[in-house]
Amino acid sequence: VRTWSPARAGRVNASHRACLIARFGFIYAQERLDAEVLLRAFICDMETVQRIIYIAAVESFRAAKMAFWKLKISVKETLALDHVGPESLEVAALDYIARHKDLYDVCQSVQEVVCSMNMNPKIPYPPDVDFFLIRTLIRELCCLAFSMQTLIPPLDIALGVDGELFNRTMYYRSCDSDFTAPFVAYHVWPALMENGAVIVKGEVVTKK
Repeated sequence: VRTWSPARAGRVNASHRACLIARFGFIYAQERLDAEVLLRAFICDMETVQRIIYIAAVESFRAAKMAFWKLKISVKETLALDHVGPESLEVAALDYIARHKDLYDVCQSVQEVVCSMNMNPKIPYPPDVDFFLIRTLIRELCCLAFSMQTLIPPLDIALGVDGELFNRTMYYRSCDSDFTAPFVAYHVWPALMENGAVIVKGEVVTKK
C-alpha cells in the first residue's frame, strides 16, 4: 500500500515539474519550427507566421486551463463523497488528475483553439489556410499546459502586449530585431512563469 508523505509528494512534484519545463523548451526548439515550415508553404511573410504560432500557444494554454478547471471541479465533487487522508481535497484532486490524464479531451481543446484563431482579428491570414495544419503543435501545447496545472504551484505563460517595453529578464530578442529599440513589435514565443517569476524566457522582435 502506498503511503502519502509530504516529502515524497514534493519529490514527485519537482521531478514532474522538471520534465514539463524541458518539454516546453523542446516544443520551442523543434515543434515550433516544424509548424513554421508548414505555414511558410502558404504564407510568405515570416512575421505573420510567427504571430500565428504565438497566438496558437496563447490560445492552447487558455483552452487547456479552462478544461482543467472544469475537470477539477468534477473530480473534487466526486472525491469529496468519501475523501479521507492527510492531504487536502485540492491536493487529492490534483494528484488524481495527474494520474488520469486520459480524462482530458484534448481533441476538444484543439478544436476550440482553431476556432478562436479563425476569429482572431490579429491574424491577417489568407482564406485558404486551415489552422488544423498546425494541429500537432496545438495538441502538444494543450497537453503540456494541462499537465502544468497539476503542479503546486502551477506553471503558466506570460501574456504579452504589442508595444510593451522590452523586458530582458522575460524575453530574448529575435535575431532580426533592432537591438537598439526599446519596445516589442510582436511576440514570437511566450515566457514560462511560476508565481510571477520567469522560469524560461520567451522570444520577441523589437523594432523602432
